[in-house]
Amino acid sequence: MTELDFAVIFSGQFQGWLLKGFLLSLALTGLTLVFALPLAALVALLRMAPSRFVRAAGFVYVEGVRSVPLLVHMLWWYFGAPELLPGPAKQWLYAHDAEALCALIALVVYTTAFMAEDIRSGIRAVPVTQLEAGRALGLSFLATMRRIVLPQALRITVPPLISQTLSLWKNTSIATVIGVAELMYQAQRVETASFRGFETFAACTAAYLTISLLITALAAIYHHRYPARTA
Repeated sequence: MTELDFAVIFSGQFQGWLLKGFLLSLALTGLTLVFALPLAALVALLRMAPSRFVRAAGFVYVEGVRSVPLLVHMLWWYFGAPELLPGPAKQWLYAHDAEALCALIALVVYTTAFMAEDIRSGIRAVPVTQLEAGRALGLSFLATMRRIVLPQALRITVPPLISQTLSLWKNTSIATVIGVAELMYQAQRVETASFRGFETFAACTAAYLTISLLITALAAIYHHRYPARTA
């Protein structure tokens, strides 16, 4: 029976590889949130717009994106989409960490669709009379949403958005299929070089679990501080 030795993977270049992958996974999560949240709010507004054509555009985006696995999104944005770019743009992309950029785009597109539905649910939870009151005061649809409805809807939406953040953190591991040097990619690299599969993937699991528990704790703190209002 092989004797376990975690010191091997937590020293020298192996430690550096794992730390680099861990930080890249965190960066992908953070950057995706920065771009996906405002885009999700925009898509949610499209789904609630007075115009049926605008609503249809939002519907097509959400259902189209959510119906395709994230793995397919990753492969499409890395292998397919760049082929549509003009030559200079494609050369620039492949000269500037194309794997990470394409993974970020795929994560943003995918996460936006799910968060948009959460935000739309929050908007629908706000009494419609408040929207009608804003319109009666002469505010436009967008102004009413921005000043009256969205501030309330976003508070309602925080718990499911935190849950989507948890899913996003775990989804970053799929970026390994296009060669992004995130945590899972680096773990495979360490295992191949060290032949310490148990120790490597145990450490990788612990890293994912730690951040997941922190996100879950954030959700619990929010629920405690802002309990759901009863009718």
